[in-house]
Amino acid sequence: MPLTPKIPAAPSRRSLLAAGVGALALGATGCGSGAGTSGREEIRFFQNKPEVIGYFGDLVAEFNASQAHVQAVHDSSQTALVPQFVRGAPPDLAAWNYTLEVGNYVSTGVLTDLGDLPEAQRVDPKYQVLVDQFATNEGETNVLPYSVASAGVIYNARLFEENGVAVPRTWSELIAACETFRAAGVTPLYSTLQEVWTIQQGLFDYCTGSALDVAGFFAALRALGPDAGPEQEVSFSNVFAEPVEKMLQLASYSNPDAASRAYADGNLAFGRGEAAMYLQGPWALGEIAKVDPDLPVGTFPLPMSETPGEAAARVNLDLALWIPDASAHQDAARAFLQWLMREDVIARYNADNLATSPLLGAQPLQDPRLVGLQPALDAGRIYQGANTYIPLTIPVGNYLQEAIRSGDGARLLRRIDEDWARLATRSAA
Repeated sequence: MPLTPKIPAAPSRRSLLAAGVGALALGATGCGSGAGTSGREEIRFFQNKPEVIGYFGDLVAEFNASQAHVQAVHDSSQTALVPQFVRGAPPDLAAWNYTLEVGNYVSTGVLTDLGDLPEAQRVDPKYQVLVDQFATNEGETNVLPYSVASAGVIYNARLFEENGVAVPRTWSELIAACETFRAAGVTPLYSTLQEVWTIQQGLFDYCTGSALDVAGFFAALRALGPDAGPEQEVSFSNVFAEPVEKMLQLASYSNPDAASRAYADGNLAFGRGEAAMYLQGPWALGEIAKVDPDLPVGTFPLPMSETPGEAAARVNLDLALWIPDASAHQDAARAFLQWLMREDVIARYNADNLATSPLLGAQPLQDPRLVGLQPALDAGRIYQGANTYIPLTIPVGNYLQEAIRSGDGARLLRRIDEDWARLATRSAA
């Protein structure tokens, strides 16, 4: 049964990673942008997603061409954020992957409240709440979702049809499909265990996300504070035990050389038709298409129960917008943010990048490779992956590599519990 603890919404908090982040507010008196050579008010727009740097460069140019008073400068460097805040010179506006790190900026109160903007009222609540699952700043809306990446099991429709396999709706159907493919000499699942992030966002997140109330679990775990540990009812060892055992079972249907295969290997092999299923997100579809643009591909949410229609899609805020309090150009930054969130601009970006617009009434997914996830999105059966709530100081990816090799799920979960408890104790000190 999914864990659904009866607890209030996650309170404003200091993250387990927040050591040192309290310094963010020090010296925050203004940023270095000012009047540009054009005589317009210049703002620095910070954007860190490498594969869309060129895309946003074009958007910035389009915005600037439409303006008489504001000039946006596109900063696509990979400069660390914390030093910028400490120096009092953060960007004026950021389009950033929403992570636990950005949640620290919310909880430490260094981001502007955007709740008064009309655009904030147009964000679908089921996507806005994803921000609050990492951190909140009571009474404020500091981060606006911009792009939602939805992920599930990518499958080779040709191999499914040739082997008489339907898209599985239950766990039993999924395992039966794996057995059918294996008996036919087809690799059921292509795994790339050499790169730990692919295990975290794939096997670990998918198997736990469709089985548990992930956000509720982490809210309850944070509420335990320094009392967290493997002996608690709310613990990884207790709550995650069954889905992790299923994860190890599913991993056993992987390619024999999975331990030495990386992400690029997976895209190449799947594009060549060497496996029936692949646990990756929409970012892999373009790479697969480079190998075989005619390969018939679809995506479905991984089922973990015996009830059809319960499977959920893994989502993440691939991009979110925020403005630091320290920006001396609040109105100009808001003007660019509002332009970026125009329905035509935001819809175009998300369609071009195989993502979902977070706005109310947005068009559903159109790409045939992703439409299999739409029923889950429509029903609100979505989750942010469990690994995204775990601080980077806990090497969960390495623990997962070892667990898949050894088959020992209990040790994996006990190690995560113990690391979490140590960090919680240190944070409370």
